[in-house]
Amino acid sequence: MVTPELFRPPVDFPDVPYDHLLRAAAGRAPERPAIIYHDLILTYREVVSMVNCIANGLHNLGMEKGDRICLFTTNRPEYTVTFIAAASVGIVVSPMNPGYKEREIAYQLENSEARAILIQRELLPLLQLVLSQKSFPHLKYILVTGNHVPESMPEAIPFARLMRESSPKHPPHVEVSADDLLALPYSSGTTGFPKGTLLTHRNLASNNLQFTTALGTSITDVALIFLPFYHIYGVMLTGGFLACGGTQVIMERFDLLQSLELCEKHAVTYYFAVPPIVLALANAPVDLSRMKTVKYVFTGAAPLPLDPARKLEQKADIKVVQGYGMTEASPLTHAQPADPALVRLDSVGLPVHNTGQKIVDIETGERELPTGEDGEIIIRGPQVMQGYWKAPEETARALRDGWLYTGDIGHVDADGFTYIVDRKKEMIKYKGFGIAPAELESLLMEHPAVLDSAVIGIPDDEAGEVPKGFVVIRKGFDVTPEEIVAFANGKLAGYKKIHSVEFIEAIPKVASGKILRRELKDMEKARRAGEL
Repeated sequence: MVTPELFRPPVDFPDVPYDHLLRAAAGRAPERPAIIYHDLILTYREVVSMVNCIANGLHNLGMEKGDRICLFTTNRPEYTVTFIAAASVGIVVSPMNPGYKEREIAYQLENSEARAILIQRELLPLLQLVLSQKSFPHLKYILVTGNHVPESMPEAIPFARLMRESSPKHPPHVEVSADDLLALPYSSGTTGFPKGTLLTHRNLASNNLQFTTALGTSITDVALIFLPFYHIYGVMLTGGFLACGGTQVIMERFDLLQSLELCEKHAVTYYFAVPPIVLALANAPVDLSRMKTVKYVFTGAAPLPLDPARKLEQKADIKVVQGYGMTEASPLTHAQPADPALVRLDSVGLPVHNTGQKIVDIETGERELPTGEDGEIIIRGPQVMQGYWKAPEETARALRDGWLYTGDIGHVDADGFTYIVDRKKEMIKYKGFGIAPAELESLLMEHPAVLDSAVIGIPDDEAGEVPKGFVVIRKGFDVTPEEIVAFANGKLAGYKKIHSVEFIEAIPKVASGKILRRELKDMEKARRAGEL
């Protein structure tokens, strides 16, 4: 029997604030390229200088340790340096999806009690609309990318001016420890709106080092990063590659042909993806010889189908590996072995360094199950969250005696490899993004014609799953499914959009009122199999 410890022995990671990892890497190789973005190349020395300027600028504005700042931009260097700058002076970062609509923006601003927001200039009209509809007493500072702000928002601060007018020297001393809160990413919950996840400096710094150690990344590696920075996967990638001293090539959004062009231009060694992108690489009629320097295509955020992974490996002679994690674990908990000969495509790999795992019975969560038997996966390690923001009951359900109950069902084989087989949670996984059915159901219920609703994920070859709504219409209303879909989708970020709605006579429920989603899924499965 091969045990995970043979691959992932305990490692004594430095217990330091998050920004220390970047500063240490810059000390080792200050002139190495850290970030490449279009034609801009920033060395580690330049990134540290920018981080210091922003940290000093935030401090000079009056931002204090523990204050929250929302980052509301696409993938760009300003995002990365502001994240680390905030960490330097104890400010808590709350990433915000740039695809959000008004209600989602308003919810996160209010729930996080953000005192500042960094916003991409193109998104300002959306923020102005939100601010015209609701007041946010905590929000004091609006930082806008670029050199200028619109005349309609004179109180906003140009990001370039803040950086230009601040010192590049090390920011004033603020007592920041590994125990302090660093990030407040919002994770889709099963009970409605997303929940803020409390992640400390130790959580994220440890996970950066777990990630780079498990993958064996080094100063010579180049990562292509197009996965969104607001997603915890993107947070890990950009932080991890700065921690190891490697170079990251940033794309604002995914484009298949451009990604191949950048692989060739910058000799990319790590290509990070989600399963739909692996599928695109495997099936698209494109020249994959442009990926000849790529050592690994690493995929996560959703289960990876075997067929496209094998097809891509054969087509491009590249090793495809998957990992596993979640926002509540900063996110990485499992990764494949660095040795390609040991990779098992149908597994999510082995627990990363300093990570404990158990498979427990689904009913009580207390009885550990033997090898090969399916149960709930629970995790313990330095990357595990402190809890949920303003949600003590949900925290108590997710964290028990130091163990994180993932809500995922799986088993471990005799060699210690973990396999995911199902989800205890009801989350819909669309291209790696979690969507809470309860949030979509609540929105559907806002339509005056809707008496009751339920939402499930249905299989989709490209996206993994897409949301489908089941709706009970009130008597006397004449409305079409398309009208219901349009009503809901006008208030949702793109990735949350409901793809179809079906009218039914009643939503299946237990006596307590809980929706029997399994019945709806079985009905949908039977229909697809031609039985209905």
